[in-house]
Amino acid sequence: MSKFTTIDYVIFIIYFFIVAGYGYYIYRKKKKAVTDTHDFFLAEGSLTWWAIGASLIASNISAEQFIGMSGQGYSIGIAVAAYEWIAAIALIIVAVWFIPVYLKNKIFTMPQFLKTRYNETVALIMSIFWLFLYVFVNLTSILYLGAVAINNLVGGSPDSFHLILIALSIFAVFITLGGMKVIGFTDVIQVSVLIIGGLATTYVALTVVSKAFGFGDSALEGFNQLVKNAPDHFHMIFAKPTASTPQHQVDNYLTVPGLLSYVAGIWIINLNYWGCNQYITQRALGADLKTARKGILFAGFLKLLMPVIVMLPGIAAYVLHQKGMIQAEMTANSKHGEVISDNAYSAILGYLPNGLIGLSLAALTAAIVASLAGKANSISTIFTLDVYKKYIKKDSTEKNMVIVGRITIIAALIVSILLTWKDLLGIGGEGGFTFIQKYTGFISPGVFAMFILGMFWKRTTGAAAVVGVITGFLLSVLFNVYAPVWFGPETFLYSAFKNSAGVYEIPFHVCMGLAFFFTMLIMILISLGGPKINPKAFALDKSMFKLQPGIIAMIVVTLLIISLLYVRFW
Repeated sequence: MSKFTTIDYVIFIIYFFIVAGYGYYIYRKKKKAVTDTHDFFLAEGSLTWWAIGASLIASNISAEQFIGMSGQGYSIGIAVAAYEWIAAIALIIVAVWFIPVYLKNKIFTMPQFLKTRYNETVALIMSIFWLFLYVFVNLTSILYLGAVAINNLVGGSPDSFHLILIALSIFAVFITLGGMKVIGFTDVIQVSVLIIGGLATTYVALTVVSKAFGFGDSALEGFNQLVKNAPDHFHMIFAKPTASTPQHQVDNYLTVPGLLSYVAGIWIINLNYWGCNQYITQRALGADLKTARKGILFAGFLKLLMPVIVMLPGIAAYVLHQKGMIQAEMTANSKHGEVISDNAYSAILGYLPNGLIGLSLAALTAAIVASLAGKANSISTIFTLDVYKKYIKKDSTEKNMVIVGRITIIAALIVSILLTWKDLLGIGGEGGFTFIQKYTGFISPGVFAMFILGMFWKRTTGAAAVVGVITGFLLSVLFNVYAPVWFGPETFLYSAFKNSAGVYEIPFHVCMGLAFFFTMLIMILISLGGPKINPKAFALDKSMFKLQPGIIAMIVVTLLIISLLYVRFW
């Protein structure tokens, strides 16, 4: 097993100085970002389509993918790739139908959308919701998982884990303080390092598997051996468990419940994340429609590649572990010697040759820092523009708001460090990827219902929106926590199954679908009591959704590739 050598440190340091140097160059070149809020928070008009696409992916792919999805690849297999491949379709929907609505109505933040379409009350409720979610779930989990992964890779101790937490936060602050323009352009470097380093790791993982089975250095043969020795890891659709189904397969179904995932749950997750999320849409809101669409669709192409980078190493770790290898690595940091699936990626990194370890560490760090920076900037944007400017100091100057935005960034990261210092939220026990998806899912149904009806049904009222977001949250809690106890494990609405702790649980994709359906129903009924056309409804016309030939070609190619993948791995 390879260890860090001088060349690895040199490669990592070179990466650090390239990103920091380029970020400083962009900052000096566009000094207006110091005092201009639109430039600081949105990089208005300055990001190219490839910078938007790269920034979307760099912000999206982080420790929860590298570590969490790789861990899911270890325990579940290729079915978890649905998050990435359905995301590519969701990005098409966002590019074609969502972004035109935002840009035509000059929407810069998601709370602003809610105020413009509904009222101040809805906007304030959701501003608070999003701030709590971004700080306590997203930012904190990214920081925790990233520090765990890097600490495992360098063979560190609990003390070094804390140093890594601080170092990642400082690096993220350095990039974030330059504003969205610096984040957007440095993300191009980050995503390049991420893809090159990630593909190198996957290639080495496959060759290690190939050698383990006596076939030499062949990545293709390594993949064939994964399929041969872990056939249950190469099915996209899981069958519904029966009384004789092994517990680990039941746990897999609870995470990705077969075709039911595709009825509502996985679509709600992706459309809410990519289309109704300040953290993501912020990259495109400062561009014109053509540039924004091309950037979003470019991100969709890159999403097709992500399972190769973040999921295959997890399946490789499973096969190697079953063969008696990486035993210590898979139980690292466990209290009772049990396997921790989130150790899969760092276990594979140990096989990299000198030099590639440094590159892979750079790729992992790039993903973590880019996501931290993007998330911190979104927290700053929502707090400054939708809370501070509206409710605390209405006469704030542009320069004052940028200062407040920077202070907010630092404060958010300090809170995250305190929460991750001793894993106060229990992210390690939940599993990083599941932790984020599950707790984001508590508000996703209500938020998505509010956005989709607000965009495309002119009758939707502000009262329906307020009721909808609260109802969506309460129904999510009901189905996720209480329904199996109150109504039993089997009803005409759902089937609950015993998880590994022996507690009945409804698959959270199903919970999201049910919460979304009933929230939509309640919002529609309430809105029917209002005027046929709400005075605040958006004006839509067919020309907004007209597509150019180049855009259509990108969409068709993406859909063909996804279709082939599902045909192959159904």
